[in-house]
Amino acid sequence: MATEQTRQLTGHVKSVTVTALTAVMGVLAGLASDVMGLAATENTALGLLAGAIIVQLPVLQVAGVDIGEFSTKDYLYIAFMTFSMWFVTWSILLTSAPA
Repeated sequence: MATEQTRQLTGHVKSVTVTALTAVMGVLAGLASDVMGLAATENTALGLLAGAIIVQLPVLQVAGVDIGEFSTKDYLYIAFMTFSMWFVTWSILLTSAPA
């Protein structure tokens, strides 16, 4: 109907949603890199990271975030936060693995 409105997140809730999703996806990508038994020198882990970054955009739309308003800074934020969490998670798992 014409009177129905789409659910859009604004302000603080939007920021928290984006940050939480980037953190969760980064950790999941790090865990997946470890579960697959990848060495630190393998490029497959970067593919997992890229997939985790790309998957977030449709998920954000479903969550009610209007990604049409995103600027380059927002996309870089998503990529950097996901990379950071992936790197920290996988580094911890690689260094704590039994020899």
